Amino acid sequence: MKTRCLRSILALCLMLISLSGIAQTGVSWEELGETEQKILQRFQSQWNDFTAERQLRLERGAQRWIEMNPAQRQRAKQRLERWRGLSDEQKQWIIQRYQRFKDLPADQREQLRQMYKRFAELPEDQRQQIFERWKSMPQEERDAIRNKLSKMTPQQRREFRDRWKSMSPAERRAARQRFMRRHAN
Repeated sequence: MKTRCLRSILALCLMLISLSGIAQTGVSWEELGETEQKILQRFQSQWNDFTAERQLRLERGAQRWIEMNPAQRQRAKQRLERWRGLSDEQKQWIIQRYQRFKDLPADQREQLRQMYKRFAELPEDQRQQIFERWKSMPQEERDAIRNKLSKMTPQQRREFRDRWKSMSPAERRAARQRFMRRHAN
């Protein structure tokens, strides 16, 4: 009985060792398709120095590029150029925000996607007005709003949005002032 158990454990260990070896091997340059090699040509001389993870990431990226239509490729190029133009601090901020997004529960991520979609569908002038209003608010007011909204249910947010839309500018200002008095440190 002990021998059979030891053999099973040994077989399992050998299998895990071989699987970990597979997971750690990347993709050799020769394994890439001709189109992938053409896309990744600038990495050829460094390819063997890359980690297996990076090789696999680059291969997947090349595959996505191959599957894109010309309009998608153009948008991808524009996004890459914008990314390259950012400062290191801006890039770090974006990475942190993305990580926070990934850490959210799936339902909250979907809710944020829907909110962004609604915002993106607004006319440019309305989006700009909203952005300017948000930028002009004091930081403590923005923080208080974020905090309050994060504690609301989706239904409460819809009801609030509907009430807000029905208010006049003077009523909105008064509501903001009441809110800040209640939620000030």
